[in-house]
Amino acid sequence: MRLFAAVLPPERVVHELAAEVARLKRLPDADRLRWTGRPGWHFTLAFYGEVADDLVPDLSDRLARAAHRTAPFALALSGGGQFGHGKALWTGASGEVEALRLLADRAESAARKAGVPMGEHRRYKAHLTVARSRDSVDVRPYVEVLRAFGGRPWTVDELVLVRSHLPRSGVAGEQPRYEAVARWELGGVG
Repeated sequence: MRLFAAVLPPERVVHELAAEVARLKRLPDADRLRWTGRPGWHFTLAFYGEVADDLVPDLSDRLARAAHRTAPFALALSGGGQFGHGKALWTGASGEVEALRLLADRAESAARKAGVPMGEHRRYKAHLTVARSRDSVDVRPYVEVLRAFGGRPWTVDELVLVRSHLPRSGVAGEQPRYEAVARWELGGVG
């Protein structure tokens, strides 16, 4: 199954982001971007890709330990940027971003120790993707609007293992579906 570890913002934060995305969609050429639906708004900590069923129990155990060792922390949506010359538009995070990075490192380490094939390690960049494009799009106006965006903080208190179901219908604009496979409360021990 196709899996990743994530932090999911609470509904009130999703609501704030939805209002900001609605503003962005009113900018010129917004129809050139594929906007991520609300169910897809998350901070990916570690992307695992296709994981063999027999590795999932060990991965889950290791993610549970990673969550137990991580204290809850404050986070807020903040600012924005792009990856790949307009291929992805995102909002970032403020608050205890180092704690988010530590949780991301622990989620990646859990996968490696469980035998999940991972690519080379890259430094974690906290981001929540709000739009994508197959072609390079000049997203500077969108980044400029997002630069001033700041949401209210919330306490991150859980780590979530998410399964993604890629679109299969071929219908333009179809979004992936996301399913929480497991959740672990952050414990703050060690």
